[in-house]
Amino acid sequence: MNVSGGSGNRPPRSNLEEEKTSTTLKPPALGRAPHRARLDKREPLLGWLFSAPAVLGLIVFLVIPIVAAVWVSFRDWNGIASIFDSESVGLANYRELLTDDGVRRTDFAISLRNNLYYVLGVVPTQTIIAFILAVILNQKLLKGKGFFRTAYYFPSITSSIAITLIFVFLFQTNGAVNRVLPFQDIDWLDNARGVIHNFLGVFGVEGPAFLTENEFMGLELWDWLAGPSVAMVAIMMLVTWTSVGTFMLIFLAGLQNISPSIEEAAVVDGASSVQRFFRITIPLMRPTIFFVVTLGLIGTWQVFDQVYAGTQGGPRKTTFTPAYLIYFQAFTNSKAGLAAGIAVILFAIIMFFTWVNRKVIRDTGDF
Repeated sequence: MNVSGGSGNRPPRSNLEEEKTSTTLKPPALGRAPHRARLDKREPLLGWLFSAPAVLGLIVFLVIPIVAAVWVSFRDWNGIASIFDSESVGLANYRELLTDDGVRRTDFAISLRNNLYYVLGVVPTQTIIAFILAVILNQKLLKGKGFFRTAYYFPSITSSIAITLIFVFLFQTNGAVNRVLPFQDIDWLDNARGVIHNFLGVFGVEGPAFLTENEFMGLELWDWLAGPSVAMVAIMMLVTWTSVGTFMLIFLAGLQNISPSIEEAAVVDGASSVQRFFRITIPLMRPTIFFVVTLGLIGTWQVFDQVYAGTQGGPRKTTFTPAYLIYFQAFTNSKAGLAAGIAVILFAIIMFFTWVNRKVIRDTGDF
């Protein structure tokens, strides 16, 4: 009896069967069809062809204007004559804005102060409100979701100039806002005093000598700490109301992108709703929060139309912003070179705050 290798009494295979098996198990020859190979060679060209309109738009409407603004910032151009007839002034425009004593440096410092308080007030407020509204509208048992989403988003697609004019009417001394408040004597659009100074004034605190006797960029340190004026606070409320809807939809999309299985697993593990919110929802929403905050920073540092239609930079320049100052210097003072210098500095400020935002809201490799 043959008992070799556990094969039992299996009969030996014939040469024909071995040849058939080897032929069957042989993998097919790998290779690409000729038309597929030609298509692979054309893929980079097709990619550039389809992306050319977008790339061309970026070059024409983004890259070229940035380069042109940088070039103009080194020239003395009035914005009317040919730019090629203007003369080069080197860093004179930047020195006039940053180092040389004068009205222009002081105005630029005032605009930076105003816009900084504007950013600190608007960006956190609109982000928090938008996130809370998105969480509420993401509830499964909530009725009328479509109505509320449309109602909150509608101000974002309405003309900002039209809304600003309505707000100017509402915030008049005898307007509707003062009528519903218990104190009806607030001069919303004509009060130039900073809210921090107003608050400290209630307790009789005036500017200490150290802050009133020292200055930075032609502006007293005490004035740097004034806070936003009452008029700027009114604009901040206007912008927050109009921008919350857009960011709410972005947050809502991020919330709906979270897998329900993660929430279900947390519920099974006994996590409460508060624990799920802070330990699951917020960490998973970090990329969306970063995106919203970045858009908020860019938009708030570029605020113009609400100031132009609402206050024209007043009262006493307390609603001046760098974007409005660019318009003022270019079209009122005919200092296009100086306006371009402000635009370049503003671009650097936006990039800096975006970088800071990137460092603060850190996520492991998601963005």
